[in-house]
Amino acid sequence: MSKLNVLLLGSGGREHALAWKLSLSDRLNRLFVAPGNPGTARIAENLPLNPLDFAALRDAIVQHRIDMVVVGPEEPLVRGLHDFLRADAQTRHLMVIGPRQQASMLEGSKGFAKAFMQRHGIPTARYGTFTPETAQQARAFMRDLHPPFVLKADGLAAGKGVIIEPSYDRACLALDTLLGGQFGQASQTVVIEEFMHGIELSAFVLTDGSAYLMLPEAKDYKRVGDADTGPNTGGMGAVSPVPFATPEFMGKVEQRIVRPTIEGLQAEGIPYTGFLFVGLMNVGGDPFVVEYNVRMGDPETEVVMPRIKSDLLPLLERCACGQLHDAQLEVDGQTATTVILVSEGYPGSYPKGLPISGAEHDAPGAMLFHAGTALSAGQLVTSGGRVMACTALAPTREAALALSYGAASQVQFQGKRYRSDIGFDLNAH
Repeated sequence: MSKLNVLLLGSGGREHALAWKLSLSDRLNRLFVAPGNPGTARIAENLPLNPLDFAALRDAIVQHRIDMVVVGPEEPLVRGLHDFLRADAQTRHLMVIGPRQQASMLEGSKGFAKAFMQRHGIPTARYGTFTPETAQQARAFMRDLHPPFVLKADGLAAGKGVIIEPSYDRACLALDTLLGGQFGQASQTVVIEEFMHGIELSAFVLTDGSAYLMLPEAKDYKRVGDADTGPNTGGMGAVSPVPFATPEFMGKVEQRIVRPTIEGLQAEGIPYTGFLFVGLMNVGGDPFVVEYNVRMGDPETEVVMPRIKSDLLPLLERCACGQLHDAQLEVDGQTATTVILVSEGYPGSYPKGLPISGAEHDAPGAMLFHAGTALSAGQLVTSGGRVMACTALAPTREAALALSYGAASQVQFQGKRYRSDIGFDLNAH
């Protein structure tokens, strides 16, 4: 079989982890990442392209004789990249890992996702969808809910469009702020949900729209401060496996959520090729859907990929060709952990361009996945709020965390911040 030229889109820690995993494949010829980061540049060829510039991507695909495109972030999918490539005679033969625009609405519109779940009997929180014209109905709907109140921007808001308020009055203020354009078009419609009491985790699926493979689950940590304090971020760390995700619990996830989701897409004539991320809440041993994402999570990818023993590229090839029905996935039973190093001030405003030291080589027993880094005159510098993921794989969670935190102390930059309690809450489970 001929080897494949692969183009991976994105520039964060998720993409570095995916690039690392793909770089190990026997089926790989050349790996390109657009735009990538200094970490991916060590294992692949970075292309200075914007993943939202579809015409430039098409030209690069033709120039480099790309066989497969793996889409890391959600926005190109929600904007219709898969459809664009399918419609062009030069690229319609491509294997594309990432769903078409219609299926991507599972992430692109929280209202669409909630209505889909309701149609197919998939367990999720009670909800209502509101616009500026129905703000009064929104306030009345919240009167019927028990606090705290969950308000979500309907569209894409870079992981920051969820607001949880403890009081009715503050929730009404948050509603006005959202509908007033806090997230631009994304919050012109707001979804209000009943709060679910439980513990979160993430399930990951690779599907060709008919068959599917369950990937390792993970738990991420969204709050910026220890003990889950401070504002929500894109994620401060992650752990896989998750102790309370027992075979019995994951059986419920598959039976009540994953299968009905894929069968629902089929029933509605919506093709789906790629990763499906299901954000879950464990409520007294029963899984409920918090949200769908149409790509891998970040920072969860940084702990899921190290646990996949199988060669990922042939699985992606089978996925793109509709041949996942008899595919097998081998998973490492060890624990993977990641600790995210962030810039001072994140998730608010933060400085950029600060020199980074100690990241020239992976720390002992750990891997450094670049997230918000850049090169400036040959010097590695910060370029984002989440700067680096310190990932380790070890026989126990304690051993993996010790290695992750060892790596976190090795990397230095001014104002470096990280949580010191990733995974500690799992000791009780």
